[in-house]
Amino acid sequence: MDSSKYNEISLSDFKWTNEPKNWKIVNQSLEVTTDDKSDYWQGPLGNRDHTTGHLYGIELKDDFHFEDLAEPNVYSHLSPVFFLFNQFSKKEEVCVEADFSHLYDQAGLMIYFDDKHWLKAGIEYMHGGQPMIGSVLTNERSDWGTGVFTGNPRKFYLRMSRKGDVACVKYSTDNELWTLLRLCPLPLCARGPCVVGPMCCTPTRQGLHVTFSNISITVPGDDILHSN
Repeated sequence: MDSSKYNEISLSDFKWTNEPKNWKIVNQSLEVTTDDKSDYWQGPLGNRDHTTGHLYGIELKDDFHFEDLAEPNVYSHLSPVFFLFNQFSKKEEVCVEADFSHLYDQAGLMIYFDDKHWLKAGIEYMHGGQPMIGSVLTNERSDWGTGVFTGNPRKFYLRMSRKGDVACVKYSTDNELWTLLRLCPLPLCARGPCVVGPMCCTPTRQGLHVTFSNISITVPGDDILHSN
C-alpha cells in the first residue's frame, strides 16, 4: 500500500470516545479539560470498573507507530500533525504537557479495541505527589505497572507501536533518548481494527488541562523493540 495516501489525515479526522465538555483545536493543537471522575479501568478484583476516560482517536485497521510529546500544563494541545500509514505496520508518537496535581491525574496514549480490551500508557500522579510513568493493559481485567518518573512530568514524549498482535511503548524526557516502558502481546481481539490516540483522565476530580503536540503516525521499523 502507498503510505503517501494517508498524508492528508489531520486532527479533524479523529473522533472522541467520551467527549469532554471543554476542548478545542487551535492551530493544529488540541486543548482539553477533563470532566469529573473520568477514567479507564477494569478492576482486577472485579470492582471499580470505569469506561469514562477521554480518548481522541482515529481507527486503524493495521499496524502503526504513534508518537506523542506530553507536557503537563495548564492546557493540553496537539501540535502540527503528520500521518503516514502502511498496510502492515505503523507507529504513533506525541508530546504530552499537563499540570498533574491530584491523585490519579493521567495523560498519555491509548490503543482501544473495546471497553474490556485496551492498552494505555503515560504519566499518572500518585500518592505523595509522585509522578509515575506506567501502563495498563486490559484483557477483560486491568493490570497496572508503574515506575518513578525522573524527568520533568510537565513535558514528556511518548511513542507507541503495533506490529500484528504485539505492542511496544517507549518514553523520553528529551525526545532523543527513548526508554522501553512496555513490550506486550495484545488481546486476541487485537487482530481487528483499533482506535489509537491521546488519552487523559482524572478519576478524583475534573479540570486537568492537557496539551498534546507533535503528534505523528508513521511506519515503524522492522524491529519495534530495538529501533529508536
